Amino acid sequence: MLPALLVAGALGANLAFLGLGIVFDYPDVLAYPPLEVMDRFADNQVAVSTLFLLLALSAGLLAPISFGLVARTPRPDWIVPLGVTAAAVQVIGLLRWPAIVPFIEDPETFRTVSTILGTVVGETFGYLATAAWTLVVARQFGLRVLAIPAAALILSGVLVPLGVPGADLANFVGYLLWSLWLIALAWRVWRASGDARVETAAAA
Repeated sequence: MLPALLVAGALGANLAFLGLGIVFDYPDVLAYPPLEVMDRFADNQVAVSTLFLLLALSAGLLAPISFGLVARTPRPDWIVPLGVTAAAVQVIGLLRWPAIVPFIEDPETFRTVSTILGTVVGETFGYLATAAWTLVVARQFGLRVLAIPAAALILSGVLVPLGVPGADLANFVGYLLWSLWLIALAWRVWRASGDARVETAAAA
């Protein structure tokens, strides 16, 4: 079950991100004037909302993944608190698109909602919690050669609102590495579960 959740989280997020890039020019669209963003959203509301729901669901999987991981280590540390936090803030930020944006008519209201729920909650807090969670999990389960650079690059996302050149690209690359790390972690967990079953059968 846990390996499937890890793979689903990685694939779901990337498929949703790819789809949003095609139908909504995401994430570049976030830098457009509010009225233009609202018009683009209205033009493809069903598709964009569905893809954001998929992205939110993928982010939300960090919560059950965290509980699954702590069941496999004697030192859970901060895996669950950080995982649940990362899941919650990202889901809150992403769900504004299907749940709130369709009912906003004023561009300034849209800007305020996007700043609070998007930039601050979903992105900044999401990057911080995801990077910290990744490092804590890597400390217990390894694969640090992928986890550490992924966490560092994801963390660079907090610099995007400040206009730091290259921060958006670094953040994007970080999430690609992070997805590979999740899939590699799924393989490691699956192999460990198989070894445990063999040992149990041999001892019976």
